[in-house]
Amino acid sequence: MSKIRFLLPLVLLACLVWFLGAGLKLDPKEVPSPLIGRPAPDFQLTQLDNAQTVVSRADMVGQVWILNVWASWCAACREEHPVLLRFAARTPVVIMGLDYKDERAAGQRWLRNFGNPYRASLFDEDGRVGIDWGVYGVPETFVIDKEGIVRFKHIGPLTDEVIQTRLEPLIRSLNG
Repeated sequence: MSKIRFLLPLVLLACLVWFLGAGLKLDPKEVPSPLIGRPAPDFQLTQLDNAQTVVSRADMVGQVWILNVWASWCAACREEHPVLLRFAARTPVVIMGLDYKDERAAGQRWLRNFGNPYRASLFDEDGRVGIDWGVYGVPETFVIDKEGIVRFKHIGPLTDEVIQTRLEPLIRSLNG
């Protein structure tokens, strides 16, 4: 009985150390998304710069496209923005913005001041569409194929490296 008292804490400690070690090897930007391999959530939102123009998921079917979730209040979005501008200048792929839980005027001002990498930016004032997409925070980026299936999700600011090693090869393969 005394051996069990001695060994039990050691076994529990060994298990705890193993779980901690396994957790430290995970990439926090690669949170599994239940959307990968499934149809992109439906949406109907007005454009940020034109409240009379509505864009829906159906408008995007038939082309590979990117959805970049951002907000004017997001510090990490400011870090990501020059990367997006460079990428948008060299790619034919449609990049749609999703201005998440923001004020319309603040989002418009942001794009005026820092440049606009988006074909259109959609206005998600209350964040309901972002919730449907499983957004944890901003920025987040999704790649959607021609059939409307989500193929990739990146959490956090895009970098040139992520674009070159992950997005561009995926987009090339999806465009066949």
